[in-house]
Amino acid sequence: MDNIKISIEKDKQILTFEVTDYVHHESEHCKFEAFRDGEFVVGFEPDNQRYLHVCKNPGILDEEVLYLIADKIEAMSL
Repeated sequence: MDNIKISIEKDKQILTFEVTDYVHHESEHCKFEAFRDGEFVVGFEPDNQRYLHVCKNPGILDEEVLYLIADKIEAMSL
C-alpha cells in the first residue's frame, strides 16, 4: 500500500487528495482510493489498458473532478 498526495485545479480552486494505491488489492478495496480531509471520496479500478474507471464514489464528486483525479493518477503510471 502506497500513499501519494495529488492536487487538481477546478474553477480556480486547488483540491488536494491523498491517494492510496493498494498494490495487492482485494475485492473489499478498489485499486486506488482517494481521500479528502481523511474521508474516503472515490475509488478507481484500472481496465486492461490501465485506464481508470470509477469503482466507488461515496463522496459524490462531480464528473469533471473524477476525470481530473483519474488523469493525474494515470499520468503517474502507478
